[in-house]
Amino acid sequence: MSAEGKTACVIGSGFGGMALAIRLQSAGISTTVIEARDKPGGRAYYWEKDGFIFDGGPTVVTDPPCLKELWQLSGHDMAEDVELMRVHPFYRLNWPDGTNFDYSNIDEQLHAEIAKLNPEDVAGYQQFLEYSAGVYEEGYLKLGTVPFLDFKSMIKAAPALAKKQAFRSVYSMVSSFVNNEKLREALSFHTLLVGGNPMKTSAIYALIHKLEKDGGVWWTRGGTNRLIAGMVRHFERLGGRMIVGDPVVQVHTIGNRATEVETKSGYREKFHAVASNADIMHSYRDLLSGSARGRDYAAKLKKKSFSPGLFVVHFGLEGTWPGIAHHMILFGPRYKGLLEDIYDNGVLPQDFSIYLHHPTVTDPSMAPPGKSTFYALVPVAHMGKLAVDWDEVAPVLEKRILDEVGRRLIPDIHDRIVTKFSYAPKDFAHDLNAHLGSAFSLEPVLTQSAWFRGHNRDDVIGNFYLVGAGTHPGAGIPGVVGSAKATAGLMIDDLMDNAA
Repeated sequence: MSAEGKTACVIGSGFGGMALAIRLQSAGISTTVIEARDKPGGRAYYWEKDGFIFDGGPTVVTDPPCLKELWQLSGHDMAEDVELMRVHPFYRLNWPDGTNFDYSNIDEQLHAEIAKLNPEDVAGYQQFLEYSAGVYEEGYLKLGTVPFLDFKSMIKAAPALAKKQAFRSVYSMVSSFVNNEKLREALSFHTLLVGGNPMKTSAIYALIHKLEKDGGVWWTRGGTNRLIAGMVRHFERLGGRMIVGDPVVQVHTIGNRATEVETKSGYREKFHAVASNADIMHSYRDLLSGSARGRDYAAKLKKKSFSPGLFVVHFGLEGTWPGIAHHMILFGPRYKGLLEDIYDNGVLPQDFSIYLHHPTVTDPSMAPPGKSTFYALVPVAHMGKLAVDWDEVAPVLEKRILDEVGRRLIPDIHDRIVTKFSYAPKDFAHDLNAHLGSAFSLEPVLTQSAWFRGHNRDDVIGNFYLVGAGTHPGAGIPGVVGSAKATAGLMIDDLMDNAA
């Protein structure tokens, strides 16, 4: 059996799309990636302004082996194209009362940080870590790259997940191990980085702690965009083809087969298989609008819950800030109530928690000499729940966020700003076709996970596949790279079977 002569198209060049394309091309399948925007990356887009480099998307790189494997498939080394830099601490967490908590995988340091909050919780944290290792084994190693194509596969996995109390939330599970409220926040906020409410997201997501503890937290020299650039370079080295700046407008079908891909410029080409790394709603409602399956599944997707939007302020400052960690969480005065406002009530609260990204403390190349690159990000309700005019709201929210960063960390922040701009849910909707401006696709609750999420291979159109945040296992770099492994396995098998 050979893949010779077989062709595949991957729509979208985010991490999931590029990881899938590399796997297909490595298997000998002639693969074309079509990207709508003027440069690759999807959510990992970037801007260069006034000498500063601003990454638009994910900033936390975990589980480097899942990335290195993409090069190893063809006997290459990721270090040829990408330089990873270790980040320490992983995160510095800060509360309004001035408390700081440095989170890392150095046991002695971490236990000392926990003991500062509550000495009795050190033992509870150890038990939590054991739990995290268990769900990492079940949820990530065993199931993270396995496609759930039928309900039987879900039933098979259910006993192990039930044993790990997957029906409980991350926050609830954390709370069963530790008593200090700040520590409960410190050990549950991670789900927000993949669009999940810690109060509702399955406890399976506690696996992130084991993932970080074992693999560390990393940064790509030059920005996350350099990781995408390295993936593109490697894909092209293998003979893959990139088409950039030409949005796909239709995936044509005949019966239950995808046949051709058409772009805005009028380019049309036939492929043996088509995979979409585009937003899941956009994929079905728009790209498959000519098929009954596209219309039917879009109607079902419309009833599902989508993750929140994000409001991001990118800014470049005069001066360097060695005392500000690479990744910071500035918690607000509320936790549960704030999450309810974002996920349930759909209001724009007066308070917020901020994820502050400061890459120049690790990698000064992200800004001109003597200057610093930052972004401050706050989750906000998606556009289906929060119907505001972002053109009006953005400048107000931007100032409030910068004021808070100034109050907590940089008193003269407004005087030091060299350049700034913000990115709102409406921009996610416009630039990324993100349904409702959602930043992470479907909300990662248990009833929208595994088989209940978008399937890696469509149930009706047998040669149409999904990769990325909307399919199993979900958002985040390891999640979408895992989805690429699951989807590639199906595509390669299907194309080989048809070649036999």
